Amino acid sequence: MNDTIETISGYVSDVVFQNSTNAFTVLEINVNGELHTAVGEVSDIAAGEEIELEGVWASHPTFGRQFKFTVCRRSMPDTTAKLFRYLSSGAVKGIGPKTAAKIIRLFGDESFDVLERDPDRLAAIPGISKKKAAEISSEFNLRNALRRIMLELESYGVTPSESAAIYKTLGVNAVAIIRENPYILCDAVNGFSFERVEKLVSDMGVEPAPDYRDQAGILYILTHNLYANGHTCIPRKKMYAPCEDLLGIDQARTDLMITALLAMNRLVSCEIDGREMLFLPNIYEAEKNIAVLLKRVVRHVSATADVTPSDIERIESQEGIEYAEKQREAIRIAAEKGLLILTGGPGTGKTTAVRGIISILERKNIRVALCAPTGMAAKRMSEVTDREAKTIHRLLEVEWSEDDKPVFRRNAGNQLACGALIVDEVSMVDVELMASLLDALPLGCRVILVGDADQLPSVGPGNVLGDLIASGEMPVVCLTEIFRQAQKSLIVMNAHRVIHGEHPVLNRTDSDFFFMPRETSEAVSDTLVSLVSKRLPDAYGFSPILDIQVLCPSKRGECGTQSLNRRLQAVLNPPARTKNELRTAGGRVFREGDRVMQVKNNYDIPWKKGEETGDGVFNGDIGLIRRINYLTSLMEIDFDGRIAEYPNENLSELELAYAITVHKSQGSEYPVAVLPLIDSPRPLMYRNLLYTAVTRAKKILVVIGRQDAVYAMTDNNKTHLRYSALKAFLRE
Repeated sequence: MNDTIETISGYVSDVVFQNSTNAFTVLEINVNGELHTAVGEVSDIAAGEEIELEGVWASHPTFGRQFKFTVCRRSMPDTTAKLFRYLSSGAVKGIGPKTAAKIIRLFGDESFDVLERDPDRLAAIPGISKKKAAEISSEFNLRNALRRIMLELESYGVTPSESAAIYKTLGVNAVAIIRENPYILCDAVNGFSFERVEKLVSDMGVEPAPDYRDQAGILYILTHNLYANGHTCIPRKKMYAPCEDLLGIDQARTDLMITALLAMNRLVSCEIDGREMLFLPNIYEAEKNIAVLLKRVVRHVSATADVTPSDIERIESQEGIEYAEKQREAIRIAAEKGLLILTGGPGTGKTTAVRGIISILERKNIRVALCAPTGMAAKRMSEVTDREAKTIHRLLEVEWSEDDKPVFRRNAGNQLACGALIVDEVSMVDVELMASLLDALPLGCRVILVGDADQLPSVGPGNVLGDLIASGEMPVVCLTEIFRQAQKSLIVMNAHRVIHGEHPVLNRTDSDFFFMPRETSEAVSDTLVSLVSKRLPDAYGFSPILDIQVLCPSKRGECGTQSLNRRLQAVLNPPARTKNELRTAGGRVFREGDRVMQVKNNYDIPWKKGEETGDGVFNGDIGLIRRINYLTSLMEIDFDGRIAEYPNENLSELELAYAITVHKSQGSEYPVAVLPLIDSPRPLMYRNLLYTAVTRAKKILVVIGRQDAVYAMTDNNKTHLRYSALKAFLRE
């Protein structure tokens, strides 16, 4: 490949291929009478257009020499010859070669103005009515408006697909609107952060009204705290310092802008425990609705299904088990009440209790639906209950709206058909998803929420499970007894020791929990790579890619996910002539055969599983890259049986997943987990994180590092404060 950046100019002779999802395009460009193949990202392009491409020449193993462009500059037709070529291509609906020739012949140099401003004159052409003339002019102007937006904004780093989204949201006057208030992009188009708009303002040389900037900055601070720190609300007084740091405004100005945002209903204010709290409207509604809907569940349970001791004894006889008293209590409450929160650590019998709950409800002819936040958790739930469990998104039949927002077909107007819903791994469910789930339940439906209250809270906003339990308003059964079989597992016993603040046992080599002492980051990294790639597979037959998961407290450092993923990829899936690969601008490489994780909800990616089809790949989903297609710019990724067609433009939403953070592992179990503990940032070395990591291992856990790091994490019981309102709303 020649890496020299070049520029070529000409007109589009033919659009060979265009992917509507990611704007990847293969076109033929006529450069001074010579045709060349060009590939890159450009939206809504048609034959006949004048373009200038910037990129590099490359040789494709199948398709030969082609120009890979990263910049496409487009110009409006400025001569009758160019306009004729453009119109003849069929780019404008209603105009073909014959009609194009008639327009040019009749109007000549005026053709552009007639099409744009005086469509009635088109009716002079035989076969074109005034109605058709108006339609042709409208189509011409719409397409030209999009091109003008692209031409205006491309020099400021706005991609063609982003320009299309801007046009779709702001209309034909988008550029004028943006020049007046660039900060509107923070709300209007995904991908425009406050920082990016700040740069755009500087690059465009515009001076928007200060209110626009200050209000956008305040909303940015709340949004950042929502999705980066998990807060659903922020005390008003806590806004003054970040507003001064980010915007350079004092308390009086901050209060003035907050008051303006409240008046515009772009913020919501609510007093909780004597403090004024500020919410984004959608999050306020989500927390409020969870409280309202759960209270309704408690009040409006369908006819009570009384449970007698003989009912439980029959299930015990059938299953060949004997329930503990707390498990019996859980089964009884689930049948007789509208709501149950079932919590407990590993080995305490949550799964056994859930199976008993399902059995008693089905005996009472109550239809039970099962779901979990992630595909891995839903799959595990199916395996242990021998019944179908779906992800929450799939249960609610997620779709993609016109404004690129997730919507659920199952909602208050199209409710689920079930008499009881069991949700596993509730600690992972954020307030928005929980509100949507409860909204879809029919009146009288029982709700059983299952989770481990000692695990990390959801990646998304809120602290749903913790707030439900802390409110004291909901029926809770906490399983604490560790069953005899589970007591044989050092993973289980050490998990309970950790969560109770006791140092785990590290000196045993006869169980499923192993500790390998190493004193330096380099030694930990070397041992881990050897362990994953050779020693564990050779000793136990585990697949290093499918069965072994490295869990890290942090992304950074020699023992963080970024460094370890590079090392593990080099050993487990090295480059080969038979493997296609993609390299991002940041230098990351994705290769056929790589284990990858989706790190952002994307509701628009299509997938197929057998005869079933759907859309959506979600934060935390792990898959394998099966195929990389250079021609279509699509990857085929297997997400646990769902084969997704993944556009290359979404590479920023993927990370290598040989090593993942403990936070990203929530809701999943792995046959083998390997945990490096030595050089992570101190704020990440705390008890709940260690507990969550330990409980991810199903058969074997190996901890590599320093003993004092393990003990320090166990001793550190500090948890990250999350501001939320659900507990208060439940108590109202």
